[in-house]
Amino acid sequence: MSDRDYYEVLGVGKDASKDELKKAYRKLALKYHPDRNPDDKEAEDKFKEANEAYEVLSSDEKRGIYDRYGKAGLEGQGGFSRGGGARGFEDIFEDLNSMFGDAFGFGGQGGQRRKKKSYNYDLDSIIELTLDFNDAVFGCKKEIEFEYKKSCSTCHGSGAESGEKESCPQCNGQGQVFSRQGFMTFSQTCPMCHGEGQIVKNKCKVCSGNGYEVTKDKITVDIPEGVDNGNRIRVTGKGNIYPDGTRGDLYISVNVSEDEHFVRHDDNIYLEVPVFFTQIALGATIKIPSLRGELELKIPMGAKDKQQFIFKNEGVRNVHSGQKGAFAAQIKIEYPTKLNDEQREALLKVQESFGIEAQPQDNLFESAFEKIKGWFN
Repeated sequence: MSDRDYYEVLGVGKDASKDELKKAYRKLALKYHPDRNPDDKEAEDKFKEANEAYEVLSSDEKRGIYDRYGKAGLEGQGGFSRGGGARGFEDIFEDLNSMFGDAFGFGGQGGQRRKKKSYNYDLDSIIELTLDFNDAVFGCKKEIEFEYKKSCSTCHGSGAESGEKESCPQCNGQGQVFSRQGFMTFSQTCPMCHGEGQIVKNKCKVCSGNGYEVTKDKITVDIPEGVDNGNRIRVTGKGNIYPDGTRGDLYISVNVSEDEHFVRHDDNIYLEVPVFFTQIALGATIKIPSLRGELELKIPMGAKDKQQFIFKNEGVRNVHSGQKGAFAAQIKIEYPTKLNDEQREALLKVQESFGIEAQPQDNLFESAFEKIKGWFN
């Protein structure tokens, strides 16, 4: 028996519900499962410890005894023991399989395992939707055409003519094939029947043995403000339909087109603003476009190329929090590629008017020139 408190082992409080216990146990079992931690004795011990704690706390009777009398009260009460009554790995795997299905790929006796109901298609479906830049930023309504799958009306989802199937000869109807190594039994989905336990002898002619037919539909969807590339919009109850009538959800995966001027990164917007070199020399105030109208950009004298000016709360509204990002205007200094005589003369006069200030390199490199001369004396 583990020396640690069972609640501490599972990382829950003493008032934890059965659902909380189950979630905590599942997390630990997945983390320390021997299949994920081969030849790791510490992980194996933690796996056993978690199983021990969950077996006690998941039973109302054993949990009551444990809460009153501790581990000593469980001796001889059907709890864990260090003697011959200790449960083996196969029993533990059986519990895990009953709780999580085939997540572990381990099993005890195949006939005792719960079979997982499976079909040839997923319950949920997903489509892609490309939005214009402004539709993603401000939200919109879109009419969406999509397809969904439902069971074939002729074979009722079986894929077999007249709905008749026969037991899989490879797994004898169990849906899994087993192999044993030492004290551990490994299982995998039967490659012939893909876990169903049955195979189609004669395929349904209507659905070609797929078991489903495809139907087209059309809905209008509210696109929320601020969606971005990779976001998914869930439309409840518009997915595929299983033969038992269960219907999944439709997921719309969003792609956003680029804009000619604005660049989006998360909730921030970037705009490159070309400015003439004289505007940098003199300073300027100009109007620039933003997502919601015009902004006034004040460019100080001597601003640097690629310098950014930030406008808070002028970006995209976050689809979750509702807060707006920033708008960044990045200047790009442009220079003339050619000058006429009049322009050249005017610039020369401006340069001469600054005197020595117009030749900053002379002061900067004067000592360097003298030093270099000394190298050759």
